[in-house]
Amino acid sequence: MSITDKIKQEITDKIKQALTAAMDDGALSAADIESLSDRIKIEVPKDKSHGDFACSAAMALAKEFRCAPAKIAAEITSRIDKGANIEKIEVAGAGFINFYLTPGWLYETMRAIEEQGADYGKIDIGKGKKAMVEFVSANPTGPMHMGNARGGALGDCLASVLEYAGYDVTREFYINDAGNQIDKFGRSLSARYIQQLRGEDAVEFPEDGYQGSDIIDRAKEFIEINGDKYLDAPEEERAQALIDYALEKNIAALKTDLEKYRIHYDVWFRESELHKSGAVKAAIDRLTERGYTYEQDGALWLDCEKMGLEKNEVLIRQNGIPTYFAADIAYHINKLETRGFDRAINVWGADHHGHVARMKEALSAVGIDSNRLDIVLMQLVRLTRDGEVVRMSKRTGKAISLTDLLDEVSIDAARFFFNMRGAGSHLDFDLELAKEQSNDNPVFYVQYAHARICGILRILKQDGVVPKAYAEINPSLLKHESELSLLKKLADMPEEIKISAETLEPARMTRYATELATEFHGFYNNCRVNVDDEELRDARVKLIDCARKVIAGVLNMLKIDAPNHM
Repeated sequence: MSITDKIKQEITDKIKQALTAAMDDGALSAADIESLSDRIKIEVPKDKSHGDFACSAAMALAKEFRCAPAKIAAEITSRIDKGANIEKIEVAGAGFINFYLTPGWLYETMRAIEEQGADYGKIDIGKGKKAMVEFVSANPTGPMHMGNARGGALGDCLASVLEYAGYDVTREFYINDAGNQIDKFGRSLSARYIQQLRGEDAVEFPEDGYQGSDIIDRAKEFIEINGDKYLDAPEEERAQALIDYALEKNIAALKTDLEKYRIHYDVWFRESELHKSGAVKAAIDRLTERGYTYEQDGALWLDCEKMGLEKNEVLIRQNGIPTYFAADIAYHINKLETRGFDRAINVWGADHHGHVARMKEALSAVGIDSNRLDIVLMQLVRLTRDGEVVRMSKRTGKAISLTDLLDEVSIDAARFFFNMRGAGSHLDFDLELAKEQSNDNPVFYVQYAHARICGILRILKQDGVVPKAYAEINPSLLKHESELSLLKKLADMPEEIKISAETLEPARMTRYATELATEFHGFYNNCRVNVDDEELRDARVKLIDCARKVIAGVLNMLKIDAPNHM
């Protein structure tokens, strides 16, 4: 339990004891206190003038006690024994109870950071449950675009947050190596292969084919190896040979680009394996057995209307080939049933919005609890430079890819910027700002806080001053508002991890890192570390060393460097 949680629990217990005493005195009508516990919530006020913690239980319990909230709050506060941590209690507004604490509880944060080291902030709400985060899963038919770049940063950082929250996390990439897009990929490669050998007019390029220069490059590479061996082969044979070559090259390129981006997957799962194993057919049969399919116009449909949805979906086309949606249902059965993950979390583009309800209902239809599936929908990214939208790569003249982006901005900046907004918010990525070496650049601002602390500690070490153990300092000397604000922000990290994991919003952690850097910079401007008073100096050295460790911990969690020099 974190220090903040301990204080919240202490206040909760005091409120429950006070309510019990008020009921025993007859001041409040009798009730089962334990049944009311879930309505006693302790929160941190946004306005610091409202105390360190606040409770709205008086309003929540007004109906139960048939009493005005202000009276309930007064009965509670008059019976609370403040103890060592609570300095003052006030009733505000309609019945809010505000608690003002002594600094003592905050000092224990430094002890916790010292004892837990790199594990500080980790909690166990996951209880070791198996969670799979599937993200990016770009079609292996070409390079990754900006949506994939944002999805990569979001998904990987979300996986890290869940690990910190106590989940056993698996990162997975779903390779869409079957279905229509692969058929189109093969036809596109085949056309380019023929055109390279016989000229542009030798064959008409498919109207819906992949137009990228990467298709031409793969066809050229194939020719270097195989020459004109497949020129007069049947179309299906030629296309399949090209697919077999180009697909593996593209998948290898995806792996290389993502590893450069500091994303390492535990599993690369192929859609084709679902078809080969019979899992897709088994999923469709299961839906049919449960009465959720019907035949129409030579196709097999999922009866979404029976599930309370508006639009029915095709599972098997007229040509007998299962749809991508059918394979996706089989994939999620594989995740949650075959491989036994307790939770499956998908990071999808916002254009998949309509797919969410259908997938959840399909899982329910086969008897799987759909609450075990969470979908994080991600809005679009817009690259800007000097206020203008940038759509094309200077190098290729084509749409900017992940590789193009990382050629221009640092990996640190890319990962930080993509996590600066919640997944559901549109994101403007300012290319020039991402390269700036100034405090206007958020990632530089946070990294500079870490580097500045390291610089202070280096200078002090030259004079023989190093951070002491918590037991050797006098933390009560830390009384300045900037010192206490920095301590409070350090104490917040476990709670930030908890909320970030519960809301599936890793952007919360970049905000926390920025706020922590702000608190340190404010402390630095207001409180000199190397003062003549050795006891105060040692306490401040310990404080900034704790700040250094926590900033490094958050950055490392996000796979962003925490530099010692800048």
